[in-house]
Amino acid sequence: MDADLALIAAINDGLGAAADPGRAPKMQAYMKSTMPYLGVSVPTVRAVTNAAARVHPPASALHLAASATALWRGATHREQRYAATELTGLRVATTSLALLALYEEMITTGAWWDHVDATAPRAGQLLAAHPGELRPVLVAWSRSPDRWLRRASIIAQLGAGVRTDLALLTEVIDANATDRDFFVAKAIGWSLRDYARSDPEWVRGFVADGATVLSSLSRREATKHLA
Repeated sequence: MDADLALIAAINDGLGAAADPGRAPKMQAYMKSTMPYLGVSVPTVRAVTNAAARVHPPASALHLAASATALWRGATHREQRYAATELTGLRVATTSLALLALYEEMITTGAWWDHVDATAPRAGQLLAAHPGELRPVLVAWSRSPDRWLRRASIIAQLGAGVRTDLALLTEVIDANATDRDFFVAKAIGWSLRDYARSDPEWVRGFVADGATVLSSLSRREATKHLA
């Protein structure tokens, strides 16, 4: 499937027009990024991407995947990768398994929390639409040597509330509970804190029962808003 070059050009033109070279170095330094920035805020990236997609709407999830992949791989500045991720949020893509391979690529080649945290919810949307297909994928991610896939598996269900697959959440946390990597431990605490909004007693019990020995960081994050 060929990428939509007109869509990609419209996004790149919009980002170029919104660029602020004065902000770019600070943004790059904050994110510790080897890829330079244009100096475009995330809300503006979102607006530019959605405006371009309204003019050049992807005909299908496969077309969108091809365009987002080309934009991601061809990026010279970080905002272009943000735009590629934003494209995957279009309605035509949110329940399509055709995007799964791209999500994994974005996580492993983005390899930093901003890209991972923006992509993981896409996997969560696929889980809601295709639990039979996505559950084993997230379990596999949770055991990957790649810490970013492991982080993504843990936070994929953020915001799911009462629809959270607790058995899956438990499995991906258990697979990583002994990992003291900051980004993994933080993800565990974050996922539990998020679910505590729906069922604080379950989270209290999970943290207290000792079946899963959490790091102090994970425990602190999980119980931050529990009385």
